[in-house]
Amino acid sequence: METKNENSDVLHAEEFKNQANEAFKGHKYSNAIDLYTKAIELNSNNAVYWANRAFAHTKLEEYGSAILDASKAIEIDSRYSKGYYRRGAAYLAMGKFKDALKDFQQVKRFSPNDPDATRKLRECEKAVMKLKFEEAISVPVAERRSIAESIDFHTIEVEPQYSGARIEGEEVSLDFVKTMMEDFKNQKTLHKRYAYQIVLQTRQILLALPSLIDISVPNGKHITVCGDVHGQFYDLLNIFELNGLPSEENPYLFNGDFVDRGSFSVEIILTLFAFKCMCPSSIYLARGNHESKSMNKIYGFEGEVRSKLSEKFVDLFAEVFCYLPLAHVINGKVFVVHGGLFSVDGVKLSDIRAIDRFCEPPEEGLMCELLWSDPQPLPGRGPSKRGVGLSFGGDVTKRFLQDNNLELLVRSHEVKDEGYEVEHDGKLITVFSAPNYCDQMGNKGAFIRFEAPDMKPNIVTFSAVPHPDVKPMAYANNFLRMFN
Repeated sequence: METKNENSDVLHAEEFKNQANEAFKGHKYSNAIDLYTKAIELNSNNAVYWANRAFAHTKLEEYGSAILDASKAIEIDSRYSKGYYRRGAAYLAMGKFKDALKDFQQVKRFSPNDPDATRKLRECEKAVMKLKFEEAISVPVAERRSIAESIDFHTIEVEPQYSGARIEGEEVSLDFVKTMMEDFKNQKTLHKRYAYQIVLQTRQILLALPSLIDISVPNGKHITVCGDVHGQFYDLLNIFELNGLPSEENPYLFNGDFVDRGSFSVEIILTLFAFKCMCPSSIYLARGNHESKSMNKIYGFEGEVRSKLSEKFVDLFAEVFCYLPLAHVINGKVFVVHGGLFSVDGVKLSDIRAIDRFCEPPEEGLMCELLWSDPQPLPGRGPSKRGVGLSFGGDVTKRFLQDNNLELLVRSHEVKDEGYEVEHDGKLITVFSAPNYCDQMGNKGAFIRFEAPDMKPNIVTFSAVPHPDVKPMAYANNFLRMFN
């Protein structure tokens, strides 16, 4: 028999759940998670609360946490189809198609007449079949040949009727980049000859670089660090409007995740690469977790490249992304990396320099953790809410900085309401430069200017600007689009 207190807890839990649902509808996913958590604290045996919180975690790309919550919902009620559905969606978002398939088979089992469940299961089966086929025909790494070495852009003819930006000779000029950006702004495409030239010349530049780049900013000069831009080309143009175009006098560091999610990723990557060709010291580019085949296959870049350029460009970008450096140190003081720190103490800058980065990101080890890890408020280390990498506390940040005579860690990788967040006693700053991420998060974007010699961070925030009516994920895997 329920006591009066237990009954009161159940009622209060329902109130929190209803508030959480409203926060979720308003795209306030962090707030929704907090409210679902309060509901769970009062009534932990309600599978709906766990499944709803799993959905909110999925919206924040916290797929590891989503899987844990959905699994708890299934543990409470093994016939609760929404638990399997939420877990399947999270597995799918991580590219774990076989695990996702098992869950969607359960959804279909418990909801045999649900046409939506049938459709999702069919799409998942197709994804797994495609994966098996790709695995069967894949060439061992040691035998793979460079796609770049099979392309000679000089032999590609430019038709007389082409009216877009042109590169005269071998040099990428500022005039060309400006014309190309204006064409992109007006939704015009760049001729494949020039796209090949930009990507191949960038490849040559990146190939010669170490995995950790030391950047020297002279006294009185500055550098601007930007976080994820995720295919939001019109917001990139706004950054340049606010802060000037990249040049030797106005250098930028873009800290990974240039592509995916937003549907103007081709325009972004060609613009950033073109500036790299024009003047290598005007722009520094770091790899993010989305500069990888597995992410590009799911989150839109691969489909966009196929649509706007060609299949061969899909392979070319995958190859060139493997040449991107993994981290930067500015004036020996500021360590900049896409994700975060490591599962072990004692990692030195020399260890990062020594990483053989010319590969797809592994699922563990230093390279994986650099690209995927996130800070946490508690000291020590914890499991990753994403399901890849780890979470690290302020004590881990402090020790790493001390061990390497550094003053500040700057990273990206996470959407923040204000475009940035300062954590770990001021020793860590997250910067995220895609405002109103995916056209729904309502966040600001930010960038950080550092001026030598003091290198104190000057954070500038900005709002999203309008873009043509092409939705985020427009080119993404059909199946994943169903869950967004």
